[in-house]
Amino acid sequence: MTPSIALEGVVKRYGSRTVLDGVSLAVRPGELVALLGPNGAGKTTAVEILEGYRTADGGVVRVLGEDPRHGGPALKARVGMMLQDGGLDPRSTPGDVLRLYARFHEGAREPDKLLESVGLATVARTRVRRLSGGERQRLALALALVGDPEVLLLDEPTAGMDPEARRTTRALIGGLRAEGRAILLTTHDLGDVERLADRVAILHGGRIVAGGTPAELAAGAMPRLRFRLARALDPVELTGLGAALAVTASGATLVAEPGEAPGAFRVEGAAPDPALLAALATWCAGARIQIAILWATAATLEERYLELTGDRHVEAVE
Repeated sequence: MTPSIALEGVVKRYGSRTVLDGVSLAVRPGELVALLGPNGAGKTTAVEILEGYRTADGGVVRVLGEDPRHGGPALKARVGMMLQDGGLDPRSTPGDVLRLYARFHEGAREPDKLLESVGLATVARTRVRRLSGGERQRLALALALVGDPEVLLLDEPTAGMDPEARRTTRALIGGLRAEGRAILLTTHDLGDVERLADRVAILHGGRIVAGGTPAELAAGAMPRLRFRLARALDPVELTGLGAALAVTASGATLVAEPGEAPGAFRVEGAAPDPALLAALATWCAGARIQIAILWATAATLEERYLELTGDRHVEAVE
């Protein structure tokens, strides 16, 4: 099947700085691909090249088989773009804006029904300046959909939304994919990725450093030993346990689990093999500290992403 979106060996430089260094990526009809990467990795540049706003210095760029720089109005009408900052007139209302944009398209979606589908019917007459951040994001999504496009470029589609709006928006995006649209999604929300993406591409240092389904990427990371003790450790105990594990498994590092109860840890840099488990049990027996919970789990997509990029600005799955 011919890709609806295609980057082949794309290079982009700003002066002496190479932002995209031979990036190749394809999105086919009925497929949603998530493009992940730290701030400054080149995600926005790649999307702007697909939108026709920037010109690549090398490689091939095609959207629906055409170069987006030269496709003209006919191509642009087939592509929906959702930007984080849409630059809307703060005095306008969602109803007015959608009706205006609908006039730009033949066969546009009916504005009132679109407002209903994105959950903005109750604020259709509210000034944009009075909308919450999540409501503005939903308006941006509605504007991307008003022309009934074949291709969608979505930038952080659920940013700032409350949990209910996020669930609704994810369901809407999933339905658009099921209708056969090609969707490229950029996000820091790994919940969006795990629930929506058919494939993931991780962009780092101007290159795609990993790709595959969310499950395939997570499977590429080392499994983790996690445990929770019956009480918190004092600094001497913490040092002692870390040293005991490191002696058994070179490179093992004890890390407190953020957001968990005191005494919750994971072990980085070592597989949860029987020797490591025995070392933990032996130390706890000697210190007379009970192990409340112990489990060896496969790594998460978040952990794999951190391994590859070191970026800690992603939102965990929820």
